[in-house]
Amino acid sequence: MTPAARIAAAIDVLSEIEERRRPASDALKEWGISHRFAGSKDRANIASLVYDALRRKSSAAWIMGDATPRAIMLGALRLQRNYTIDQIASLCSGERYAPAPLSESERERLDRPDLSQAPAWIAGDFPEWLEPSLRRAFSGNVAVEMQALDARAPLDLRVNLLKAAGREEAREALSHFGAIDTLISPLGLRIITAEDGRGPAVQTEPAYIKGLIEIQDEGSQLAALLTGAQPGEQVVDLCAGGGGKTLALAAMMENRGQIYASDLDPRRLAPIHARLARAGARNVQVRTPRAGSDVLADLDGRIDLVLVDAPCTGTGTWRRNPDSKWRVRPGSLEIRCREQATVLDRAARLVRPGGRIAYVTCSVLPEENDAAVAGLCEREPYIVALDPAEMVARSGLPLDAGRIRTTNGLQLSPYRTGTDGFYISVLERRSNPA
Repeated sequence: MTPAARIAAAIDVLSEIEERRRPASDALKEWGISHRFAGSKDRANIASLVYDALRRKSSAAWIMGDATPRAIMLGALRLQRNYTIDQIASLCSGERYAPAPLSESERERLDRPDLSQAPAWIAGDFPEWLEPSLRRAFSGNVAVEMQALDARAPLDLRVNLLKAAGREEAREALSHFGAIDTLISPLGLRIITAEDGRGPAVQTEPAYIKGLIEIQDEGSQLAALLTGAQPGEQVVDLCAGGGGKTLALAAMMENRGQIYASDLDPRRLAPIHARLARAGARNVQVRTPRAGSDVLADLDGRIDLVLVDAPCTGTGTWRRNPDSKWRVRPGSLEIRCREQATVLDRAARLVRPGGRIAYVTCSVLPEENDAAVAGLCEREPYIVALDPAEMVARSGLPLDAGRIRTTNGLQLSPYRTGTDGFYISVLERRSNPA
């Protein structure tokens, strides 16, 4: 397919998403099935165009004065990909499978893509109803913070010290991908994605197959490091899912002590067994939930560290999932907040006096972060949130706590730390009420 035909196809996919309110992944899959002539590179490039347009959906519509799929695509080519008017015009020739030529109005608007008078929710490309929450999180920097979430995410890897001698060994094994050290995590490597938005297939690399590396955003790595997990401790990963942070904790603990990995949804735990074996993590006991039975009941009051990687809206991962930001609704936020309270209350029953709860989300919304922690502290007066600066000091990480601290924790973001938007709070159970 020609570049122009790919743009026309991307506009068709955007129309399908808009008209049928479908997830982008479903619309792209269906397009690929019905257009089997398109090769893998064509499909990847079309997907990249669609996701770039979704990243800049509001701002592209603003500069074009039109919210049609064509207008959003043209605006995104200008804003997200920095195409010149002449480049866009050459792609919109109307010949064969190319989009129709630019109108005079389209040319004028593409010539002056001005967002200076746009409200924050337009300039930052996020749902308008979230602006009050985001202003509480970021104050006057809302548009800047959200624009950083419009960028494509790099491919981050965590070096597994249960298998690798150190970061240098893994970096050298991936030198052909241009892997570089992450700025903050001492275990991280970063690979910049290609123009089509795809990263290399590291899962086929010997370093991955042998367990030297795991795919994990630097923010997620930092969240694990900030828990302060120590060799010999008794740890529960309450929302373990596929096991990304479980593996990180096992490496921190040098395979000493015990990690109990569980999740409310047994289907989410399915990948963890193969990942544990590949990583060489031997101190993990997976406890799959059973209907009508609390598989963690015998651990109540005995645990040194409970990790709560809570279910959340995922607003901090919008650079990886730009489609999801236009599908989040007030009702889904309310559901997530209730779920967070439930898992925090369960964590409170597990942790021993003197033990810790590490509460983590991939969200930038205060309702899911500081408010959730404050709610637990109100319900459990023996549980107190650590001062964020103390949390950073204990970790030894080169983090500017003053820049990223909130009332009860730390808020990472692409703009502040170059990571996904993770929130981390560490709480302690005291012997007496605070």
